[in-house]
Amino acid sequence: MNCYDIMGVIVEDRDDNGPEVQDVFTDFGCIIKVRLGLHNHTEEACTNEGFIILQLCGDEKIQKELEKRLNDLEGVKAKRVSIK
Repeated sequence: MNCYDIMGVIVEDRDDNGPEVQDVFTDFGCIIKVRLGLHNHTEEACTNEGFIILQLCGDEKIQKELEKRLNDLEGVKAKRVSIK
């Protein structure tokens, strides 16, 4: 099984769009091996835009479906990169 695929996901307006993104992640949980969420912050507050890095492990067709589902969400941009 190929586990050399990475996906970057930008989520604008995390407060509103985060729950929908989480629902998609749950639907594809079997192919998500690692998930790392990042966001900018200052000492006063966190920004409302987030960047998530996923390590994917599984069938390319399912990975592409995940990418499409995320990109179909308003305020979400996803890009998959296959290393191998």
